[in-house]
Amino acid sequence: MFSLQTLFGNRDKVMGLLHASSDAACEAARALDQMTRSGGNTAASMAILTAARRREKELAAAISEELVNTFVTVLDREDIEAMNAALYRIPKAVEKFAARYVLVSGHLTGIDFSPRTGILLTCTEVVASMVQELDKGLRIHPMRKLQVHLQALEGEADRLLLEPYGSLYLASNDPIRTTLTKDLFEAIEKAIDVCRDVGNVIYSIVLKNS
Repeated sequence: MFSLQTLFGNRDKVMGLLHASSDAACEAARALDQMTRSGGNTAASMAILTAARRREKELAAAISEELVNTFVTVLDREDIEAMNAALYRIPKAVEKFAARYVLVSGHLTGIDFSPRTGILLTCTEVVASMVQELDKGLRIHPMRKLQVHLQALEGEADRLLLEPYGSLYLASNDPIRTTLTKDLFEAIEKAIDVCRDVGNVIYSIVLKNS
């Protein structure tokens, strides 16, 4: 058993960047969850989201640069780059939803997005836990447990995505409202799918190297 930190010449910096990247994803999801709940400060949440997105972009570039300058003894550079790229996509997907939500939420009174953004937040927290677990060593069972949790969250998100479609299409007489709501639901689903992708990358790294 060995720690991922032993695989890098400059171990503290690389792992610090990966942890910071997963933290930025959590921060973006948390701000979005607050935005969609009643009484949330939309402007403040959007500012946090934009900052998290910018931070994630800087971290992604720093990780790529560090991999160029660091000798990796066991894990493939491609694996770390894949995880880096997947983490980078989370705040991007979250900000994309938020930008749309700010523009159209006034037309969607009565539509509650918070159950879905709550799942997204939990997904990012599980991803962060997976990054932390990867740092502890390439242990299959703890990582598998986190992966199963992530898959269960994705399944719950799928159920929530399908749940309102009957009322939206059959009961609504406002096609614009229906279309806007559907687009936003699907945008959250895509963000959750990105979290799943990160989990798949991390789990595959563990399987390949354990």
